[in-house]
Amino acid sequence: MKPVFRMIGSTIAAIAVSGAAYAADPIKIALVHGISGSTYEVFSKQTHTGFQMGLEYATGGTMEVAGRPLEIIIKDTQFKPDVARAALAEAYGDDEVLIAVGGTSSGVTKGMLPIAEEYERILLIEPAVADSLTGEDSNRYVFKTSRNSSMDMQAQALALAPDENLFVATLAEDYAFGRDGISAFKAALDGSGATIVTEEYVPQKTTDFTAATERMFNALKDKPGRKVILIYVAGGGDPMGKIQAMEPARYDISISTGGHILPVLPTYKRVPGMEGAIYYYYEIPRNEINDWLVKEHQARFDSPPDFFTAGGMAAALAIVKGLETAESIDTESLIAAMEGMSWETPKGTMTFRPEDHQALQDMYHFKIRVDDEVDWAIPDLVREISADELKIPLGRTN
Repeated sequence: MKPVFRMIGSTIAAIAVSGAAYAADPIKIALVHGISGSTYEVFSKQTHTGFQMGLEYATGGTMEVAGRPLEIIIKDTQFKPDVARAALAEAYGDDEVLIAVGGTSSGVTKGMLPIAEEYERILLIEPAVADSLTGEDSNRYVFKTSRNSSMDMQAQALALAPDENLFVATLAEDYAFGRDGISAFKAALDGSGATIVTEEYVPQKTTDFTAATERMFNALKDKPGRKVILIYVAGGGDPMGKIQAMEPARYDISISTGGHILPVLPTYKRVPGMEGAIYYYYEIPRNEINDWLVKEHQARFDSPPDFFTAGGMAAALAIVKGLETAESIDTESLIAAMEGMSWETPKGTMTFRPEDHQALQDMYHFKIRVDDEVDWAIPDLVREISADELKIPLGRTN
């Protein structure tokens, strides 16, 4: 049965009903994401869709756990740290949610971490990526189903097959996501013999990459061996297209970047044969949950599920398993149940590392293929990079 929506003040609550009123108190979950004020809002909307579908799948359509209905309250952070902190505090305090899921921007999400500790309630991070979200500034109430920057960059490094003949210039946005990502990439190359020749950081929402690109060209053009510009930009601005338009091939420079959401993949048609690493592409995982997600999403929305749809579903599946296996439905019991917990997702098995609550998961090495019958470039699987291959630095240890 599909969820029924009702208004609660400035939020929307999704409540599944089975034809009769529930006597039991609902289990309240808040989705605290930016759904206005940024181009990143598409990430939030995908996460919300995947989360709803994940709850449906995990509960067999009943939308209840242990005889209690699940109530979802949606909060808009507007991609502003102060608004995000207030929204999360309101969710824990006034709305009395047991668990919050958020946020979208790594920088905004970082400011939410102490609110979870203050209220002693779980914050499940999805889809924000930065390593620091489970780092020294995190706390025992924070769990993270989204991949982190080290996963992105270790997988990206493996895709580039680094050795002493590889020279790389990096381009990233100047905030937590970009800085953490490049730091992780440098760590992944350590000991391989590869060389980082320059690092370029641009403000968020940059649209003119000319100066940064010229500096990268100058740093790379006289190097021997393989020369690569690595792009690690989550937002718009089309850096890959603009760099490609400046003809890096005249210096034997190639471009590499990670995978992206479906609306961005048409731009990858300009780089056939490019290799990189991706978190999720709907045709890659082969398992029962992903098969259901692809089939149902196509039927309901006339499109396949995307990056953060899978992430939202993984978060919902984690919460339901935690609720089902905890000795009682309260924060301390949930923490005990979720630390070290493994569960199945559209990507296969994920496991919350006990020490810092980061979900360990597989990544995928891809190679871009262009098919004129498909609107976007296709990231064909080269090989699955298992979670065991990724030596993810330990974050919070206390």
